[in-house]
Amino acid sequence: MEENISFEKSLSELEKIVAKLENEDCSLSEAIELFENGVKLTKNCTEQLNSAKLKIEMLTGEDSDE
Repeated sequence: MEENISFEKSLSELEKIVAKLENEDCSLSEAIELFENGVKLTKNCTEQLNSAKLKIEMLTGEDSDE
């Protein structure tokens, strides 16, 4: 997986992984590899969403947890 992948690309790749796991007959090792890649993509999405949240809070001067 490339390091600086966009949120949209990560989400698209996650959707592909889910479809493969749901619809294809994967071996256990293939399923584990897909799952591992999915976890990495999920972490990337979470980091980007958290970064966007912080930027919005800085711009608006509000804390969204309040």
